[in-house]
Amino acid sequence: MQKHSKVAVPKHNSREACLSAATAIRHQNARMSLKRHVGPPPVASTNTGVLGRQNNSLILTSKIPTVTPGYDNEKHYGTRNSSTASIIQSKFLRPDMVDVPAQQAAGSTLPLVLTRKKGGGDDTEDVNYNPFEHRKIEHPTSDVETFVHLLKGSLGSGILAMPMAFLNAGLWFGLVATFLVGAVCTYCVHILVKCAHILCRRRKIPMMGFADVAEQAFLDGPTSLQRWSRFIRFIVNCFLVIDLIGCCCIYLVFVGTNVKQVVDFYTQESELSIRLWIVIVTCPLLFMCLIRNLKFLAPFSMVANLLMFVGIIITFTYIFTDLPSTEGRVGVADVTQWPLFFGTVIFALEGIGVVMSLENDMKNPAHFIGCPSVLNLGMGVVVSLYTLVGFFGYLKYGAETKGSITLNLPVEDKLAQSVKLMIAIAIFFTFTLQFYVPISIIWKGIQHKIAPEKQNMTEYGIRILLVLLCGAIAVALPNLGPFISLIGAVCLSTLGMIVPSIIELAVYYEDPGYGRGKWRLWKNAFLIAFGFIGFFTGTYVSILEFHDEFNGSH
Repeated sequence: MQKHSKVAVPKHNSREACLSAATAIRHQNARMSLKRHVGPPPVASTNTGVLGRQNNSLILTSKIPTVTPGYDNEKHYGTRNSSTASIIQSKFLRPDMVDVPAQQAAGSTLPLVLTRKKGGGDDTEDVNYNPFEHRKIEHPTSDVETFVHLLKGSLGSGILAMPMAFLNAGLWFGLVATFLVGAVCTYCVHILVKCAHILCRRRKIPMMGFADVAEQAFLDGPTSLQRWSRFIRFIVNCFLVIDLIGCCCIYLVFVGTNVKQVVDFYTQESELSIRLWIVIVTCPLLFMCLIRNLKFLAPFSMVANLLMFVGIIITFTYIFTDLPSTEGRVGVADVTQWPLFFGTVIFALEGIGVVMSLENDMKNPAHFIGCPSVLNLGMGVVVSLYTLVGFFGYLKYGAETKGSITLNLPVEDKLAQSVKLMIAIAIFFTFTLQFYVPISIIWKGIQHKIAPEKQNMTEYGIRILLVLLCGAIAVALPNLGPFISLIGAVCLSTLGMIVPSIIELAVYYEDPGYGRGKWRLWKNAFLIAFGFIGFFTGTYVSILEFHDEFNGSH
């Protein structure tokens, strides 16, 4: 019998065997999970790719930032459908909207994976989703508080320019036209906020800003508009910056002009030019605008509000003293002056830049629009006050009406001098608050391109350069009237009328459509045309005014 030799079998280390078995189990579980996975995959860190499953097909998403889901799937989205949940949970929000990074799609930073498809489906508006319930607001504002903030945001230095607006329109035409323009501006704000609510429900987003609404609307609109989604966001932010920088320039002219009037009364032998006074006013602002925390600017805001309130009340006493008859005033001004009226009224009335911020902070956002609503009541008060000041201010001073009603007050009167100085100081302090918004928009757009160790010095440098730019523009264009009209015509015609109308056309493109006879299309076409007419005519007439001033024929 042949003797078989035994073959020695090496014994495996027990620890290595356990690790090998555990690894195999993990791989098996991962493969099984990928087959039956119904939610979004775990998201890897930035610059890595992850595999996920969506609508029963594998997709590869590259460079997806780290995401922390904001809400429980069933509670947040109101659905148990696996395919719908997969799509919805992939729609993450931008950091400035909620504390979650954005997933890019079609060149957009909005939380989209797919654009809307014709015929609806899972991507249509979800009536069961209430965006207001998912807003994370630490200190929401009540209806009354929002009403007060709306008045504060809309009642600015523009009210002092309303008599000049009536000078360019005529007493009776200005009375009617101011209410009409006010109604149009209010309606366009309604359009913007209503479209924002629709998009929030449609995309399961708790809140949006102005630029967010514009970008999302283009992505939801016709295919031809989707490629312009990033551009419309850029345009909205650009016009917001230009508008606010323009307001800062107007503030410099306003403060310099009022201070000059008072000082010149006591130093008639050595009068300084308005341009030199603007330079003097700009110098302290170079240091004040280096304050980056709004908390430290709050005391200046309180002082500014108090001084402005007292100054306007005293101004009213001068206006309503010894009012002349209406027979000595022009009822309807020459049509060539109407663009200046339009630009001035738009500048004074349009508070669309603050509307979305106010609505986003409300405890009951549904109360912001509708009838009655916070917006209607607030704008009703604003339009009435502006009309009151414009009508009686022009009635009081007639053809002598100046760019700011405070400049018409008797300079030899001590009380009038105090009003000029009070309102000038109020506007001076308001400059720092107005300046805070454009610098925030600009810095947010370029911050990521600058090395962390250089960001502080760079931000301070940009702040100083912007203040110097405002001062240079104010020195070059020290005439309040055409300046106010130019800013109103260029920026606020675009933001207040043209953009909201285009947004509604994009949002209503497929669902629910433009209505019987396409009335929404015709209505928005009229608003867009009206906005463009105001834009071009107001800009043209304002430039002619500046040209005449530089040539000495103004």
